[in-house]
Order: sequence, then structure tokens, then C-alpha cells
Amino acid sequence: MATTIFLIMIGLLLLGFPMMIPLLVATFVGFLFMFGDISKMDFMVQQIMAGIRPASLIAVPMFILAADIMTRGQSANRLIDMVMKFVGHIKGGLAVSTAVACTLFGAVSGSTQATVVAVGSPLRPRMLKAGYKDSFVLALIINASDIAFLIPPSIGMIIYGVISSTSISELFIAGIGPGLLLMVLFSAYSMIYAKINGVPTEPKTSWSERGQAVRKALWPLGFPVIIVGGIYGGIFSPTEAAAACVLYAIILEFIVFRSLTMPDIYRIAKSTGLITAVVFILVGAGAAFSWVISFAQVPQEILAAVGVADMGPKGVLGVISVAFFIGCMFVDPIVVILILVPIFAPVVNAVGLDPVLVGTIITLQVAIGSATPPFGCDIFTAIAIFKRPYIEVIRGIFPFTVILLCVSVALIFFPQIALFLRDLAFH
Repeated sequence: MATTIFLIMIGLLLLGFPMMIPLLVATFVGFLFMFGDISKMDFMVQQIMAGIRPASLIAVPMFILAADIMTRGQSANRLIDMVMKFVGHIKGGLAVSTAVACTLFGAVSGSTQATVVAVGSPLRPRMLKAGYKDSFVLALIINASDIAFLIPPSIGMIIYGVISSTSISELFIAGIGPGLLLMVLFSAYSMIYAKINGVPTEPKTSWSERGQAVRKALWPLGFPVIIVGGIYGGIFSPTEAAAACVLYAIILEFIVFRSLTMPDIYRIAKSTGLITAVVFILVGAGAAFSWVISFAQVPQEILAAVGVADMGPKGVLGVISVAFFIGCMFVDPIVVILILVPIFAPVVNAVGLDPVLVGTIITLQVAIGSATPPFGCDIFTAIAIFKRPYIEVIRGIFPFTVILLCVSVALIFFPQIALFLRDLAFH
């Protein structure tokens, strides 16, 4: 049965169907194998509904809505302008600004695609004008935007937390360390690249201009304060923090900045609704699919074949890293999390791994795979937004992938990179 299900999924993907179709069809076939009676398909519907029932999932559309409001308003541009005023004049300053801006916007959106749009759209033309090669610019944007998958609020961490019953609050805090480390390493590489290629620097701004930029960005900087400060201080749960972010975004863009009007609400709500519908269909179908493969004992068969049960904690983390990295090179990150987390859950529990560390490593691997050929989703987001050919988008990716993989290895051998802040906040 397991072989048939996976062959169906692969076949439908190769035929070009969107991921939700192979997932639903494979799940449907699995239920037919088990029950042999189409009249009992109501149990499949029950499993799908159970997958989207957890209250924590309410945070997903809330963060998507907040990010959409900020992207269409002034918040993103104010954050980018503040970063540019402080680091734009150093060697590689524009590239460093891009990495820092992606981190900051990731801290208020949790979406890699939203970060590509919000940061890449204004900064890419400036970087090209300054003398950066487009292959470097595109690679930097799509890889730096993946920091949004680690810096809270991370939609990937929310999905993982719901599936694995892991504290989303602890996952959020644990993602800060690796996210900041990636920002520093991307910035360092950007400075080296600019020096080797003789990229000129931007004019240095005065402290009064910097002060003015900070004042303009103070309101948008309230988002990470609400999310991290609210959760860390015990004021909000992650779901409540998401709702607070939506309210804060509405107040900023509609009342304080007056950058949006009432007709914009309809367009933003429609966009958020469409994205949320796709995400929740994937989550529901993934939950039903996980039930099918668990019932068929597929996880036990796969883990036994690989020999994971005989490995130590570091070996298990290595296998998990490779599996998620390869999976996200071909399939949507949310689907990979939905399918693979239940498979590895038994061995994670058996070897006594910290689920927060596992979640952080999985989220990082998902981020890497999302920007890695052949089918990383952020690559196609960049192609759609910037109207550039596939080969040009992936040409400069390799150095950033190496940096990301080095951080992955570092997390396995030095877990305190992720767990230090978590332990400080919750233990």
C-alpha cells in the first residue's frame, strides 16, 4: 500500500498538479486500501477536519494578514530605510542592509515569500545600480528571506509545533539565535563579495538623518516587541500575539501612517483568505495522510530500513536534516513538515532528543531546501516577482547554501546556539 501511495503522489506531481491534489488523492487511495468501502470516506473527512482543528493554527492566517498589511503599507519601507542609514555606507553596505532588513521583516511577518517581496522589490534595483551582479542579488534575497522561517513569528514553527505537540512559544525563542547567526554570516560574506568585486560604497549619512529614520521606524519596530516581548513576558500566547499584530498593523497603516484606505481591506483580506485556504487544505490533507501512513506502519518500515534506531542523537539529527533538506528541494515546506515529522517522531522520542532543538533544526533545513534547486519554492517566488530566468536566479546560490549547511552542522554539535535563549526564558 505504501509504495502505491507514494507512486501516485510522485506521478501526479510530475504531471504538474498542485501539491494539494497528490496529497488528497494519495490519502483517498490509502483509505480505500484500509476500508475497501467508499461509504466510509467520512472517516477521512474527520481526519482532515481534526488536522485543522487545533486553536494554535489560528495564528497562521493572523500572521499572514499582518504581513500583507505591512507589505502594502509603509512599515516595510521604514524598516529598510532605517537599516540603510546605519550600514549602507560600509563595504557591501547595500547587501548587508538586505540581510538585516530580511531579518527585521521576518521578525514581523514570519513568511519567506512576503519577505522576498517586501525587501527584494525596493533593494534589488538599488543593488544592481550600485554594481552588484544580479545573480548575487537574487541569491542573497531568497536566502536571506529564509531567515524569516527562523525568526519569530515562524509559520513553519507553528505547523511543526501543532503536529508534534511542542511549545510554539519555546520554538519561537529558540529560532532567534540561529536566525541572528545567519544574518551575521550573510553580512560577512556580502562584505567580502563587495571587496573582491570592487563594489562602491554608498554615501555616509549624518546622525541626524539616522535619528530621523529611527523615529520613523519606531512604530514598525513594535511588532517584534509585541511578539517576542509579549510571549517571553507571559502576556500573550502565540495565537494572541498574532491577533495583537493584526490589530497593531491596522492601527499603524490605516490610522497612524494613513497609507491604506478602506477599499484596500477587501483586497488584503481576499489575498490572505486565498493563501490561508491553501495552507489549511495542505494541513488537513497532511494530517489525514499522516494517519494513513501511521496506520500502515510506514514510519517503522522506513526507519528500520535506514537503521536510524541504532544511531545516537547526533546521527538521528543528521538523518533528519538530510531528509528535510532533500524533501524541501522538491516539495512545499509545509507538506514536508506534515509528512516527515510523524515519521521521525518515534525515534526522536526514543533517543530522548529535545523536541525544540529538533524543531529548530527542521525549520532551518526547510528554509535551506526552500531556496535550493531544483524546485525550492522561494526560487519560483523570485522568478515570478523579478521576472528573471530560472538559471540566473539559482546561479549565485551555492555560497549561501554552504553557509546555511554550516549553521545546520553547528546546531547539531552546539545545540546551545538555539537552546540558550529558550533555557534562559523558560527554565
